[in-house]
Amino acid sequence: MVKRLLVLACLFAPLPALASLTFEEGVAREPDSDRLLYLEQHLVRRQDGEPTERLVLYRCGDGTPFARKRVDYRGSAVAPEFVFEDARIGYREGLRRRTGVESVWVREGAGAAERSAPLEDDARLVADAGFDEFIRDNWTPLVKGESVPLRFAVPSRLESLGFKVNRQGSAQFGGEPAETFRLRLGGLLGWLAPHIDVAYGRDSRRLLFFEGLSNLRDDDGESQLVARIEFPTPAKAATEAQWQDFAGQPLSACRVRA
Repeated sequence: MVKRLLVLACLFAPLPALASLTFEEGVAREPDSDRLLYLEQHLVRRQDGEPTERLVLYRCGDGTPFARKRVDYRGSAVAPEFVFEDARIGYREGLRRRTGVESVWVREGAGAAERSAPLEDDARLVADAGFDEFIRDNWTPLVKGESVPLRFAVPSRLESLGFKVNRQGSAQFGGEPAETFRLRLGGLLGWLAPHIDVAYGRDSRRLLFFEGLSNLRDDDGESQLVARIEFPTPAKAATEAQWQDFAGQPLSACRVRA
């Protein structure tokens, strides 16, 4: 009887959580000249298939790490907390969540003071890499052609702005069938302001292509870089040693536009 109870206990015991860690690299180029700008190397930690943390290391063409981003999805998958730092100009920005209130913050340079502001409570809030999860969550209406609104956190402006995402059509990237979408500001301003185009694998739903304003500034910190970023290779397994290496590598100033 005891042995039978033990067997039953094993059968009905909760399954252990499945954790994974993956690596993926994006190659950023100037859209017009195709000249290499930088590399962005992503480590993503998942629990039962859902992202919990992301660590991104940005490198100049010579391999020098100059910027780093840490993303924490545990409070929200689409509006995660994040910290971005760029050693070239001492720039830092991010989103933090305290007692359920989201705030964006920015430090324009190494000698500048941090500025911050709370965001209005909005279920449509999206931040940074949470845009990937937003696309996946809204895949069906987007592919059907529906226009899906969101509020995107913009730390440099200490606010969130209203955007819309629309499907642009189908395409092939690296031989993989894809769906393309456009992110633009809502209202009349959306027809005048720059837009962002992205492509996601039709079956994998992974980001394959990005073109538009990136989250990096130019080497002098005067304006945001416009980049075309491609992710040619699917994510592969990574190790905790890689995570520790990415987290601990010192950042150095280098020129993206060498």
